Amino acid sequence: MATLERFGPNGHDLVLLDEARGRLSIGKDAQNDLVLNDDPAVSRVHALLEHVSPGWCVTDLGSTNGTYVNGGRITAPRMLLDGDEILVGRTRLLLHDPSSRGDVTTEPLRPPPARTPGEQKVLIELCRPVLSGQAFTPPSSVRAMADALFVSESAIKQHLDRLYDKFGILTSPGESRRVRLANEAIQSGAVARRDLFGED
Repeated sequence: MATLERFGPNGHDLVLLDEARGRLSIGKDAQNDLVLNDDPAVSRVHALLEHVSPGWCVTDLGSTNGTYVNGGRITAPRMLLDGDEILVGRTRLLLHDPSSRGDVTTEPLRPPPARTPGEQKVLIELCRPVLSGQAFTPPSSVRAMADALFVSESAIKQHLDRLYDKFGILTSPGESRRVRLANEAIQSGAVARRDLFGED
């Protein structure tokens, strides 16, 4: 499952890329799949992401300020690889796509670390908004997770601290660490859409 990390004027969040849908338009207009209305440098219809097996391709749609991949302005459709950075306006979109790393396998490329049942419940709640299908939805806050699991915020923070350590997320500030943890949990297969509807 590929994801995009957004670093925009109003914050840092995460979106899942749905291969089954295959196309995602990016722009300021509300009709786009990925609406970047917080960035005045983005055009109404700016760029298009398309799934072209085995990865994703980005095309600029005649935007005023152009679309850049890894610092270079693109003039034709560009295939993307895991770790590529797309710049639209002042918004950076970082692609995480295990399938485009070259050695495609049915097993997760980064197997998740062992987790306690309590840690797994926290991970599921953390990823719930991201897996809901809404574009650029940040992961759950500490308060929201505490409310959903009927525990204290301090208990959630203790679980998160252990999970940051297990997933190797050690240096980012609080909100950014939650985004990175959610991304790692989804990419490694530790949490999937089925977890939202199955037993915790």
